[in-house]
Amino acid sequence: MIARTHSIHVVIADDHPVVLQGLANLIASAPDFTLLASCPDGEQCLRAIRHFGPDIAVVDMTMPIMNGLEVLAGVIAERLSTRVVFLAASFKNSEIVAAARGGAFGIMLKDTDPEAVLHCLREVAAGRRWLPPELIENAVGRRDQRSEHAARFDDILTQREQQVMFLAAEGLANKEIAKRLGVSEGTVKIHLHNIYKKLPVSNRTALANSVHYYRGDE
Repeated sequence: MIARTHSIHVVIADDHPVVLQGLANLIASAPDFTLLASCPDGEQCLRAIRHFGPDIAVVDMTMPIMNGLEVLAGVIAERLSTRVVFLAASFKNSEIVAAARGGAFGIMLKDTDPEAVLHCLREVAAGRRWLPPELIENAVGRRDQRSEHAARFDDILTQREQQVMFLAAEGLANKEIAKRLGVSEGTVKIHLHNIYKKLPVSNRTALANSVHYYRGDE
């Protein structure tokens, strides 16, 4: 008797219909995969992850409403078991560092060979990360060139404070941050107060400038 293997359940998200359909067709062509949902933006993707609890979410890094890193932050904050794999035409060094450090299981470029995409997803489903060393080493090397103060957020802030900081730096209001992280608005205000005390900043503009410097954004 041949043992039946567990189907790998997948949710995908991309704001380009052609890419989304192509990825859906690729996954549907593999008998060991089951596609649960195709999402045109990050917010719908996170809802699908909550609803279906897929093994893997293949997420475009840049999407409307909620980008890939915000989807990842939501998955981590809510302690969901889904493993996030990022797919993008190109990555900024800051995005690679944030993805790797934020808990992403995979990073792929959109010009990756289809069979390599499926191989990546199988590896991730088996619990192995797919983070190309050449991308990570280059990105981390660039990050380490930032000032010592800017590169030490991990030493200064808690993980939750960093999540609040990054969302605030993107321009989200306290109410929006609270919704994204699943906490109260009052808790967000407390985290911001602590962030301002720990970092040499006194307002959101200065906070955003510090974050962009830390990430090495152009």
